[in-house]
Amino acid sequence: MKSVMSWDEWAACDATALAELVSKGDVSAAELAQQAAAATARINPKIHSVVELFDDAIAAPETDGTCLDGAFRGVPFLMKDLGPGVKGRLQEQGSKFLQGNRSTEDAFLTAKIRQAGLNIIGRSTAPEFGVCGSAENPEIYITRNPWNPEYTTFGSSAGAAASVAAGIVPVAHATDGGGSIRIPAGSHGLIGLKSSRGVFSIAPALSDISGYVSTQGCVSRSVRDTAGFVDSCRGAAPGEFMPYWHSDRPYSEMIKRDPAPLRIAVSHQWGQYQADPHFIAELERTARFLAELGHQVEWLVPDIDFDQAFSAQTTCYISNFAQFIQRLLEKKGLSAPPEDQVEPINIRIWQKGIDMSYSERWKMQDVFNTTSRRLGEFYQQWDVILTPTFAKPTPLLGEKKYLTLSDNPDVLSWFYQLWEIFSYTPLASLTGTAGISVPLAWQQSGLPLGMHFQTRQGNDGLLLQLAAQMERALGGGFINHTLPAVHVTR
Repeated sequence: MKSVMSWDEWAACDATALAELVSKGDVSAAELAQQAAAATARINPKIHSVVELFDDAIAAPETDGTCLDGAFRGVPFLMKDLGPGVKGRLQEQGSKFLQGNRSTEDAFLTAKIRQAGLNIIGRSTAPEFGVCGSAENPEIYITRNPWNPEYTTFGSSAGAAASVAAGIVPVAHATDGGGSIRIPAGSHGLIGLKSSRGVFSIAPALSDISGYVSTQGCVSRSVRDTAGFVDSCRGAAPGEFMPYWHSDRPYSEMIKRDPAPLRIAVSHQWGQYQADPHFIAELERTARFLAELGHQVEWLVPDIDFDQAFSAQTTCYISNFAQFIQRLLEKKGLSAPPEDQVEPINIRIWQKGIDMSYSERWKMQDVFNTTSRRLGEFYQQWDVILTPTFAKPTPLLGEKKYLTLSDNPDVLSWFYQLWEIFSYTPLASLTGTAGISVPLAWQQSGLPLGMHFQTRQGNDGLLLQLAAQMERALGGGFINHTLPAVHVTR
């Protein structure tokens, strides 16, 4: 496979820089696609982050209507193997049960991605149905963290984060229903923005209470790439159930200037959950950095009933995923998930949630409303909440208690084990507010540690402004001088 650039040159370019090279005529979109395919061949055997590549899109980037005049000029792009459908392509969602499943049409967001000039050259790995925090079913694939392949990627945007961190592509599609963009971004040294509810369409999927905790987005290595992705791909499909946010100025322009001094509340003890001591020390260091940038920083926990919120979030996931699995069963004419094709915890989720009553859902929604309004009141006094992106160190591969391969007979117990490590990101998913993981710290294992910033609804641009301010203050990049063990340049 042809390489038009050296690997050092390739790795030094974010998507915006690659698009500029195409605009100047220095490289073509096809040459970029070929380079990404060569990078995949070089890296994928070591970390297995890419499920497959699309040869026709690599040979002819304009395939399926990709707009080579769009903002990203044909930059190669991986689509996570769940979420928006890609016409004619397989979408198997990390599951044996969906092997051979093929999308018949582009989702609304897929069309927006093509209009943005991103060339969808393949699909990245994910755990089964995106439920757990690591893509590691040995019968399908095990995706490894390129910083140290003995460790998990986290998830569910596992292959997206690993591919971008290892230098296969500069930006990749990701989804987030409780931290699935932000958490893997945090353990890979990437920018991971979970947008506010009402920024990206999930059409034709359900956009009301059945689906609205989950949102779309990307992982990237630069703030400007994420800003450009939001600018190009945001917006409602015709007839959306919900209102959609807009911005008077493109985020790509907003990030060029620093935000006004912000009121930032810092915390790590959320209800019964708290961060690892080393994470607390890194959080303290980050707080000092923000104070040096001129922001008002204070240690303060939002006045929220966290136990109630986690309980409602758990109810939401169980009922949502149970109905999702039930629809798959109905399409296949089955009465129950086959044990040899669906992972054990996902079967237990279906069993627990399929007969959940409207009363239980109503109580869940009551907590969603109460929590969202209490958090909204907090944001009347504070601009941003800062925590670590996750609470405990990234596990080694094979930590079965976090996987949907777990033999835990109690699905509630299984979820609460997840909350112990993924303590800080679900709140933004519940409330529909914005959150971003920024690579500002390190774990004792040598893996990156993201710091997580949250803000009020529709205020995504402020998070990007703050991230860009920190990026500039650190010399134009967060971890430019440190590379993963598995990387295209090595």
